[in-house]
Amino acid sequence: MRERFWERYALDELTPQEWEALCDGCGQCCLLKFQDDDTGDLAVLNLSCRLLDTQACRCSDYDNRFAQVPDCTRLTPELAGEFKWLPHSCAYRRLSEGRRLAGWHHLISGDPERVHRKGISVRSFAVSEEGVPEECYEDHIIAVIPIDD
Repeated sequence: MRERFWERYALDELTPQEWEALCDGCGQCCLLKFQDDDTGDLAVLNLSCRLLDTQACRCSDYDNRFAQVPDCTRLTPELAGEFKWLPHSCAYRRLSEGRRLAGWHHLISGDPERVHRKGISVRSFAVSEEGVPEECYEDHIIAVIPIDD
């Protein structure tokens, strides 16, 4: 990877390896979200996709995730700025908004565990959607994100 690529290149100029390296490993994008048909707001649940390893905060079958979970969201440089549901801490969102990486980010700190120690990852609270009936999902809402049209 190129030295300090996140500071020197636009998101759409990154190599696939550099793009993937931006992921901070928080797992927040793998939490289930549901859009309210009336308001358009997104409800975020503490339930994770069944493929998320909630301890590692990484997809357990990343290469095949779209085949296994057809509604898995593909994050691209073009879409990074449009996904307002990404947490403000997300490197993809930060860079798309013209902000710098957070000091705790592994590319800055050299420590991939720092995201967990800072309480940014879902490690301490997410549970897999497996075994949770859909009629109980409402009990798992942890945030509501207003989505402006």
